[in-house]
Amino acid sequence: MQPHRISVVVPVYQGEHTLNALIDEILPLTKTQTTPGGRPLVVEEVLLVFDHGPDGSAAVIRELARQHDFIRPIWLSRNFGQHPATLAGMASSGGEWVVTMDEDGQHDPADIGGLLDTALDQQATLVYAQPVNAAPHGALRNAASKSSKWLTTKILSSENSVKYQSFRLVLGEVGRSVAAYAGSEAYLDVALGWIAGEVTTSPVQLREERGRASGYHLRSLLSHFWRMVLSSGTKGLRMVSLIGFLFAVGGLVIVLYVLASYVFFDAGVEVRGWASTMIVMLFGFGAVLFSLGVIAEYIGVAVKTAMGKPPYLIVSDPASGPLGRRNATEPPA
Repeated sequence: MQPHRISVVVPVYQGEHTLNALIDEILPLTKTQTTPGGRPLVVEEVLLVFDHGPDGSAAVIRELARQHDFIRPIWLSRNFGQHPATLAGMASSGGEWVVTMDEDGQHDPADIGGLLDTALDQQATLVYAQPVNAAPHGALRNAASKSSKWLTTKILSSENSVKYQSFRLVLGEVGRSVAAYAGSEAYLDVALGWIAGEVTTSPVQLREERGRASGYHLRSLLSHFWRMVLSSGTKGLRMVSLIGFLFAVGGLVIVLYVLASYVFFDAGVEVRGWASTMIVMLFGFGAVLFSLGVIAEYIGVAVKTAMGKPPYLIVSDPASGPLGRRNATEPPA
């Protein structure tokens, strides 16, 4: 049986101190190995997508590419973020299967065989790693992650959001197709769900990150969540309609209450309650402004797509081009 050919895509933002260890773990898989289910596999390429992080990752990528023929550096024109960088790697891949994983060492390359077995056993085109232990991010971030997935599952009816993980295996032609048409504001896993057939999970054990701070902060995590909401279709707009309906019903109830109070209880007495009126108005205007904000976000996504904003742009290694020739004596960065 011919081995299943796998491309590994690694978005690199802060990988200066973790990439070497990760490649050392992937190295045995570049020779034909056998999965726990007895299927042969081989990692034929590792695509390191440089996303212009703050450390010396670029130099490490260049050195790894000199040492190993299977390393393929992918250079982006600027920082685009983890999902666009992953899309760029998928678009450049050539394997029958594409595995995406983080640079920080919490994903074990030895689990790739299990992901492949699950895909073949269940005839799935997309397999997410399902951690059997808590993610090593701290209680607050883990709670926020669970809450966001619960919200998207219950409110936006996105069942697959519970499975979303950056450690995933996808059929190569599916991954490359998503990379070809996904817009700049599309959430990667939502876009994969648009065309993937069977979607399932495979159990893995997450490891501690290798001595580096997370590249995600509160603002970036909120942006990540909001992109997932906007990419989930027009359900957010339906939620706006629901909010308007609820406030309209609430207003009608208040009107009936005021009329009933005037007719049956306080006849001949001026109806009071300016404070209550102001509170109702503030809530009403708040609901209107919130609804307009959500609509504006959807319009913004549509405008960016219509203007042709690319999700990523692949360029040549800056050190090998004009930017690397700063002067005659200074070496390239």
